[in-house]
Amino acid sequence: MKVFADQQRQSQHYPTGFLVNGVMQPNPEKPERMELLLRGAAAGGHDLHAPDDHGLGPIAAVHTPAYVKFLSTVYARWQRIPDAAAEIFPNVHPDRRTTSYPLSAVGQAGFHITDMSCPIGEHTWEAARWSANCAVSAAQAVAAGDKVAYALCRPPGHHCFTDLAGGFCYLNNSAIAAQRLRQSHERVAIIDVDLHHGNGTQGIFYARDDVFTLSVHADPARFYPFFWGHAHETGEGAGLGYNLNVPLPRGTSDDGFMKGLEEGLTHVRSFAPGAVVIALGLDAFEGDPFGGLSVSTSGFARMGGLLAELGLPTVIVQEGGYLCAELGDNLQSFLGGFEETAV
Repeated sequence: MKVFADQQRQSQHYPTGFLVNGVMQPNPEKPERMELLLRGAAAGGHDLHAPDDHGLGPIAAVHTPAYVKFLSTVYARWQRIPDAAAEIFPNVHPDRRTTSYPLSAVGQAGFHITDMSCPIGEHTWEAARWSANCAVSAAQAVAAGDKVAYALCRPPGHHCFTDLAGGFCYLNNSAIAAQRLRQSHERVAIIDVDLHHGNGTQGIFYARDDVFTLSVHADPARFYPFFWGHAHETGEGAGLGYNLNVPLPRGTSDDGFMKGLEEGLTHVRSFAPGAVVIALGLDAFEGDPFGGLSVSTSGFARMGGLLAELGLPTVIVQEGGYLCAELGDNLQSFLGGFEETAV
């Protein structure tokens, strides 16, 4: 399996803090995640490839021009503010997306960043752009004939909407990969197995019937992202019936997770996609710092096997999964389970 990553560029983004439960804490989305994930990929015998630079086209196919301009220019503008902080955090937010759009960098930060987990530093845009390049390169490999490819996307992306960053995510890599696959396939499914609901991905495709979105995640009634990911959210307009959420009780372990995933996959099969994007979060692990679900290392192999049974061209996009000793092992388990079943 081809693995796409650019460790040097993607590791430049190094956020310091994030606000959780009213307390500023060290940001868990650290560059060391890439080191552990690359070790896991190498241990599985997978081939590392540098992504190509695909320019802004694939990003602009998903994200608005105003948002792309904001991400690519705001840090330089922020530095012109007297006594500006080293990182951009929002401090004021509109009450709705239809408000007037401000000229101020401070106002735009509040408009385009939904929470306090997405500080923008000097190298955030470059790292996010190359993370997206990994997703596009993996999608192009699959479009060219590979059965499966893995994009080691860091920073991750599934909490990012068309014009709104959140949850450590700045560009929606899974959505970008799916949009690229749409060039070759009439219908594409995105299957999100991250601990947290893929709210940005859901939002991007919520009114579309050409991309089916499935998310299996911890129940958001008392868990991030709180406002999205509930079972009654099924799409709108042309997309009504093309979004499926499977919220699981906190602490759900292997059997419960696989049952929820199998339930969701029956709907994916009925949609009859030509290709699949897997938004792979490894933070459903029982030892992950976020501690929401309890999937074991061997459970990730089962998960990979279930997804491989679809028998479709597949792009695997890295989402969450935070620093713990088993992070690389969990990736190796998932990719191994996928390949063993796909064969």
